[in-house]
Amino acid sequence: RGTHARLQGLSVLLHAVHVDSPPTIPTLTTSYAHGTSSKSLLFSTVGGSLQASAERFPDREAVVFLQDRVRKTFSQLQQDVDQAAAGLLALGLKRGDRLGMWGPNTYEWVLFQFASAKAGVILVSVNPAYQVQELEFALRKVGCNAIVCPTQFKTQKYCDMLRQICPEMDTAIPGSVKSARLPDLHTVIVTDSRQPGMYHLEDVMQAGSSQHMQQLEELQKKLSFDDPINIQFTSGTTGNPKGATLSHHNIVNNAYFIGMRLGYDWRVRVCLPVPMYHCFGSVGGGIVMATHGITLVFPSTGYDGRANLAAMESERCTFVYGTPTMYIDMLGQPDLAKFDLSSVEGGIMAGSPCPPEIVKKVISTMGIKEFVIAYGTTENSPVSFCGFPTDNLERKSETVGCIASHIEAKVVDPGSGQLVPLGISGELMIRGYCVMLEYWGDVAKTDECIAKDRWYKTGDIASLDKYGFCRIEGRIKDMIIRGGENIYPAEIEQFLHTHPKVQEAQVIGIKDERMGEEVCACLKLKAGQDCSAEDIKAYYCTFQDPTFRKGNLSNHILLLKAKLTSPAEISHYG
Repeated sequence: RGTHARLQGLSVLLHAVHVDSPPTIPTLTTSYAHGTSSKSLLFSTVGGSLQASAERFPDREAVVFLQDRVRKTFSQLQQDVDQAAAGLLALGLKRGDRLGMWGPNTYEWVLFQFASAKAGVILVSVNPAYQVQELEFALRKVGCNAIVCPTQFKTQKYCDMLRQICPEMDTAIPGSVKSARLPDLHTVIVTDSRQPGMYHLEDVMQAGSSQHMQQLEELQKKLSFDDPINIQFTSGTTGNPKGATLSHHNIVNNAYFIGMRLGYDWRVRVCLPVPMYHCFGSVGGGIVMATHGITLVFPSTGYDGRANLAAMESERCTFVYGTPTMYIDMLGQPDLAKFDLSSVEGGIMAGSPCPPEIVKKVISTMGIKEFVIAYGTTENSPVSFCGFPTDNLERKSETVGCIASHIEAKVVDPGSGQLVPLGISGELMIRGYCVMLEYWGDVAKTDECIAKDRWYKTGDIASLDKYGFCRIEGRIKDMIIRGGENIYPAEIEQFLHTHPKVQEAQVIGIKDERMGEEVCACLKLKAGQDCSAEDIKAYYCTFQDPTFRKGNLSNHILLLKAKLTSPAEISHYG
């Protein structure tokens, strides 16, 4: 079985001997970088990648879900994926249909991520925190034909919210839902209970006959690596979320070259607390698992800093993923020193700006020496810059890494679009295999960010050095203009993170009649620490760069204690 998939996966296996290496000589003379590589791009589909690893490492653990006590080898995962994919075909889903996955990190998330890809169905990653209005918008926007969810997680009552949008489900036959508000939706699959008008997960797993298995096998010969296979919604900070549409080619190659940059081999066990609905988890975790044959360890269904540490210890994880906030959480655990993290060789921090002080603390306090920063966007599948495990401390803490393989980057003047001199800040633009196909159903928004020559406008202010390493200085839209001067919040946040009593810092612009905008710092203090606005002002003034002081931060400081028990514990100065 799977001759076509094996041929597709062969390129992954042939490339496995290559280890990405950092540049040793300067190569850039202007603000343009190209990630050269001794290896070509892969031509595998998502399903082909998983099948290749399952055939090569059948008895190796693929996923471990500690909270749910689920362990699956690659062989077991592949068998479940084939069964679920055949079930989707039996339910009437076909190539190009859209299936929403809505819920926290569970085995079912990974199962349907790969089952949908095997069936040629486009997976729609739905934020598990979405409420009724956001959910309805997302499902309508992409015309979801099916959705998978648990009954409930914490306060999120998924089935109840679906019924609010689609009351017709209560009297519908499963698979034949006819909704006035969601006209494309016909199938709802619940992972953990039986509900009126909805399939149970077991129904799907048992629906596929030998005929559907044969249909699935034949389908693999027709699927193209250029087919859209995942829709990831952006945050929607400037309006409704947009559906970044990614192909097999986008995410398989991004995952493969992430693993190569990090030096992944057969020993890797990744502690994965980041959400699967986000590219960091689904591509950096799920697809990397498929392309490199690594093991993913999920510490908990919802985020739990202490559970992360316990998982790293008990499962002897060699690598850990996380956002800056997640690492801050782990560093803040009072009994951090009691956990045996000696197996953890490396880690990756991404998802939001990474304060240099936090990076240094992770390396020194948690002992994670081969620690790297990665930068990317959902629209770029996601990673376009990533550090090397062997980078020095300055590069690890002050940059977001080096240009990734087979990707181009340039820094331009936001006004003229012309390249800026090397080392000068401007807007970062990305081109290459990683750039998304489109924003689903939104030509205008797609054309706004992707030029005719396929350069993607990130909206980030950045600079490149002569080795191809990148520094991110902030978002163009976040830039504060105070009396005609440009101030980037990220610069101030990085400095405030060096204060010994500050756990987290965020800087925003607020309206001011005279200056247009003023700078406001929102600070979360470490547990048990006390600090006044005067302390912050005095510390702020010790910084030597006048660029930082011109923001007149001292007028607006919001202090927030680590553990709030009442609104009275918020102190506002300004």
